[in-house]
Amino acid sequence: MLDLGLLGFVAMFLAFGLKRPFIWVLAYIYIDCVAPQKIGWGLIQAIPLSLIAFVAAFGGWLLFDRKQGTRFTLRQAMIAVLLLYCAYTTTIADFPVNALAKWGWVWKALLFAIFLPLTLRTRLRFEATALIMVLALGTIVINGGVKTALGGGGYGTLALLVRENAGLYEGSILSTAAVATIPLALWLARHGTIFKPDWRVWTFVAGLIFACLLIPVGTAARTGLLCAALLAVLMLRSARHRVLYAGIGALALVLAVPFLPQSYLARMNTIQGHSEDESASTRVAVWMWTLDYVKMHPFGGGFDAYRSNSFTYKMPKITGSPGNEQVTYEMVTDKARAYHSSYFEMLGEQGWPGLILWISLQLLGVWQMERIRWRFKRTEEGTRSWQWGLATALQQAQLIYLLGAAFVGIAYLPYMFMLVGMQCGLWSYVKRTAREAPKASFRRSTPADAVPAGA
Repeated sequence: MLDLGLLGFVAMFLAFGLKRPFIWVLAYIYIDCVAPQKIGWGLIQAIPLSLIAFVAAFGGWLLFDRKQGTRFTLRQAMIAVLLLYCAYTTTIADFPVNALAKWGWVWKALLFAIFLPLTLRTRLRFEATALIMVLALGTIVINGGVKTALGGGGYGTLALLVRENAGLYEGSILSTAAVATIPLALWLARHGTIFKPDWRVWTFVAGLIFACLLIPVGTAARTGLLCAALLAVLMLRSARHRVLYAGIGALALVLAVPFLPQSYLARMNTIQGHSEDESASTRVAVWMWTLDYVKMHPFGGGFDAYRSNSFTYKMPKITGSPGNEQVTYEMVTDKARAYHSSYFEMLGEQGWPGLILWISLQLLGVWQMERIRWRFKRTEEGTRSWQWGLATALQQAQLIYLLGAAFVGIAYLPYMFMLVGMQCGLWSYVKRTAREAPKASFRRSTPADAVPAGA
């Protein structure tokens, strides 16, 4: 019955695309984020929903969509270069079978990020894309938030829609994506035209934001706490009443602490240092191993190159009763430990060229969104314009992603590359539709420049 319900919903989604082919792009985003084929148990798992939606999206754009004003941006070209470079390193990977398995979904994430901006030609399409991304993530987040509120959370124990510890269904990854989605949800609440801002929209968005903030608690993900703190700082930058905003935020934090589970508070305390936490200790050891690895393999070892690592380190062990603790050290050996950092993931798998290209791609996005913010802030509508708001939301989401990426291996996460695709689309749209204000000129005036009397 569950399979029939999911299949019926996806089929209805795809059927709407017969009238508006762009809906097939939205269908692919929903399928890629929620993964309904993994939620079901039988028939739906045998149907390649993601492939069907992608072929429909690309075919619909190629055959039926107008291409007027479509531009191929520099960042799309950079993603294409990264795609080709990843294809090359896959052919020389240290672990060919594992590399091919990861390549099977990475190439689709990168290719869709190149393709998505080509379809975003109007404000309505930007809004529809943002809406589907928020609602798709909300499908997972609301489920997890309700279970957390009812006491069903815990590190590695929060049950989501899929019993899989990968992608958006992994605790730290979901926490990062959930916090990064909050700015996009707020933008929809302020500037939405599909669902126009009213008390119902704001009520839903407030509930969704609360659920997003509950996910780091439910998953006990330290990364989520750091991302939430960064979001508070970033929103303070764009807030009109900063003192009031900071006061409300501080009050909310003080009121929330007594209600947080002790297990969550104990895990958050390990942020202060890594020496007494095995998870953090292994991360540092893996990072050191990766730096040594690229000295011999400057072009990387292909996907999953971490499988060749092996290291031994000292782990403190505390015994005795409180007040009379004794600390002893024991040697711990680990093998094939994942990078737990997108930066070291790129460095180990794609070497220095891949890491430099990936970082340049991200930083260029931050700069481009800042340029858009600066441009529209000088217009008559200013910070009330939807372009300024969307650029701000995408920039905040990317900065949160870059922070979370320091502690989680999400260098190729499809959801985040969709945000990159939206950035490319917005940059192209603004370059096409918005006129740049004239720059100051210091040249001598000529008679032709004189304003006629009475003009």
